[in-house]
Amino acid sequence: MKMKNKNKLRAIAALTIFLSLIIVANTKGKHSMTTKDTIEGYFNSLKQKKGWESFLSDDMIFTSFTSPIKQVTGKAAYLEATKRFYSTVISVEVKDLIIEGEKACALTHYELQPPTGNTFSSDVAEIFTIRNGKIASFAIYFDSAPFPK
Repeated sequence: MKMKNKNKLRAIAALTIFLSLIIVANTKGKHSMTTKDTIEGYFNSLKQKKGWESFLSDDMIFTSFTSPIKQVTGKAAYLEATKRFYSTVISVEVKDLIIEGEKACALTHYELQPPTGNTFSSDVAEIFTIRNGKIASFAIYFDSAPFPK
């Protein structure tokens, strides 16, 4: 009788493991953010002026293709390099968003208010690569003429 109970317990344990593996297999990737989720989350957080930094990968690469071209590697370095810009953002609007796999292009419009001077606007093309629900690379193209000298 004890042997039957041990076999039943083994069968139940094996079934439990098997069902757990099926559940894991069926939910894999469903909790990770898509490229669209990540980009929309980033811009929504930027509009609210809080939490947008959480969408950046620790080892992200940022490139500004406005002359002179500048590249910054790492989240901390990016935040330091762009804190002046982000402090001037009054509003941001995504005019168009194109997504292909892990790549995205956002055409955006920013209203900016420097500490001294007049409010001005800037239209920007922002190119993203998303990995594991985070911004892994980020490049921008914009006309620098409206920016105060």
